[in-house]
Amino acid sequence: MADIEEIKSEYEKLLEQLSDPELISDWPASAKATTGKERFETLLKRKKFLEKIIEKEKEIEEIKNKIKENQTIISAKEDLELISLAEMELIQFQEKEKILEKEFKKMMKGEEIGPQSVIVEIRAGTGGEEAALFVTDLFKMYSKYGNSQLWQEKVLDSRPTELGGFKEIIFELRNGDVFSKMKCEAGVHRVQRIPETEKSGRIHTSTASVAILPKPKRAEIKINPQDLKIDFYGASGPGGQYVQKRHTAVRILHLPTGIMVTSQTERNQLQNKENAMAILEARLLEKKEREEVEKIGGKRKAQIGWAKRAEKIKTYNFPQDRLTDHRIKRSWHNLEKILNGDLEPIILVLQSKLG
Repeated sequence: MADIEEIKSEYEKLLEQLSDPELISDWPASAKATTGKERFETLLKRKKFLEKIIEKEKEIEEIKNKIKENQTIISAKEDLELISLAEMELIQFQEKEKILEKEFKKMMKGEEIGPQSVIVEIRAGTGGEEAALFVTDLFKMYSKYGNSQLWQEKVLDSRPTELGGFKEIIFELRNGDVFSKMKCEAGVHRVQRIPETEKSGRIHTSTASVAILPKPKRAEIKINPQDLKIDFYGASGPGGQYVQKRHTAVRILHLPTGIMVTSQTERNQLQNKENAMAILEARLLEKKEREEVEKIGGKRKAQIGWAKRAEKIKTYNFPQDRLTDHRIKRSWHNLEKILNGDLEPIILVLQSKLG
């Protein structure tokens, strides 16, 4: 296995090769041009991979420096308030260092970290309208967290309710270490709080399920167009009433598996069809991977969406202002801050404990 200095040396050589005018000067239609273009694309792909390794090493160095700074503050024993803050940060930084080191070792072996895009499906469970409102809370939480991570987001489908909730919302998060951070969120999330519509002040318990599906690369899932039944219909709004007379919403049935997907978030058929196909591909990959796992003795692939959908993984207890993760038996306070997207400290712990 190469060391980081060898990686940096290779990267510098690649930059020289890619800047060579002869590499792209003979591209106009010829057999030689095709070879030149293929070589250019291969070098470019390798360059991007090496850049990820170099960036990961920089991240590790930065986190090590932060650990040293906090250790210095703690050992100085001067400001009690600053020491308390440094101790909290130190735990987070040490957990992040472990995760980064693990990712760095994988990359040095030539392994990819994981999918850079995921499709997140959040569905209301028990609890009626309160469950639908909880779906909205979870969607906003992940959306704000994704924004803090500089991920891109795209809503693929949704079924809103009249009171501002969602029976279901499906969206894509991409461009970053999305899967490695989001995979631990798959499962049933439970909320305990007094709904705004509750006059007696009684605490209600509602649930929502979260599925995290890796978005397949094009080569992973091949779909025969003849296996699809595609229908177009009018998009509907909260409560099910039709809000568009034009048939822009799309419903796709995959005949061999019976999997049906829909999309109605966009105003044109083509975009909704693309959204629905993205959802279908992700579900087909999930089905394929689940069957492969079952074939090799029914082993459970830890933290993948299908394996955790039926399990209660978290409880958001509003009266006690506490989030509890039942898998690692750990709690955090300040729900308002958490639901406002402050998930990084929690996700770092889950990555460290659950892998």
